[in-house]
Amino acid sequence: MSEPLPSWRETTVPVPVASEMETLRQTLDLDVPPKRDVSRNLLIATWNIKAFSSLTEKWLADDNDSPKRDYRGLWAITEIISRFDVIALQEIKGDLKALRTMMKTLGPDWQFLMTDVTRGDAGNSERMGFIFDSRRVRLSGLAGELVIPEDGVIGSGALQRQFARTPYAVSFIAGKDTFILTTLHVDFGADSAGRIPELKGIADWLYEWAGQANAYGQNFIALGDFNIDRHGDALWQAFTSTGLTVPPELHAVRRSIFAKDNDPQLNKYYDQLAWFESGGKRKLNLEYVTAGSFDFVPLLYTETDFTNASKQHRLSDHYPLWAEFNCRS
Repeated sequence: MSEPLPSWRETTVPVPVASEMETLRQTLDLDVPPKRDVSRNLLIATWNIKAFSSLTEKWLADDNDSPKRDYRGLWAITEIISRFDVIALQEIKGDLKALRTMMKTLGPDWQFLMTDVTRGDAGNSERMGFIFDSRRVRLSGLAGELVIPEDGVIGSGALQRQFARTPYAVSFIAGKDTFILTTLHVDFGADSAGRIPELKGIADWLYEWAGQANAYGQNFIALGDFNIDRHGDALWQAFTSTGLTVPPELHAVRRSIFAKDNDPQLNKYYDQLAWFESGGKRKLNLEYVTAGSFDFVPLLYTETDFTNASKQHRLSDHYPLWAEFNCRS
């Protein structure tokens, strides 16, 4: 993806922005594997884009503009998304102006599928969705939201009410491989202990569903914002309690743009991309290659007056995570 957004084409791209975008593309070329057609690969990503909603139609939103997400920020977000085959997005809001502008930019080969707005205070008026490159990935027929059974209990100690934001599952085909992606955004709540039942509930649910889906040769991957504080804490234990496994390359990467090496409290483990590596028929059939995140902070809005606190509203406060697989052609 190299062209500016369609609505920008009658404007002149500021020279600093054009230079910034070229640096972004060069860094993406180094940090994210290319899409291969021969011995083809599959690039799956997840990204919580903070309050992905409306758009200020300027190259640079000023102090009086709302929202702060402008052409410059959306162009960068679009460039990053274009590097993946399918990406799960969290925090899509009711206003779809930024999303629709992005889809026009990506072009007719790109498609999206999303939920309706989640009602209620805990839902935060959010949608969850998938954006995918239809030249490399196509829908295989399944799309649905996960709900708690009528008896209200999935497993011992698990969630006994519906999810605050219902997990969203969609199945895709890449080459000869079918895979189901389930994305969610766990309710942050009043404290971390309150997240444990929801994390345990989704872990139990995915364990049961993967046992059925993989029996038909499908692959099952969970991804999204799980609001886990630290690796190894009670939240992490609930998430991995049924065997979900995060690739080792993702254990040490930063999830938040506010993370600092000398402040463990800021190094949250919120976003995850996981699957079952054991458990017989639940085991992933796709061949895993590698995984990573992408740090856009030092590349964008590089003027000294832009802090991370201001960049989060133009870009996001989360980094995208991705994983690469080999699939059968």
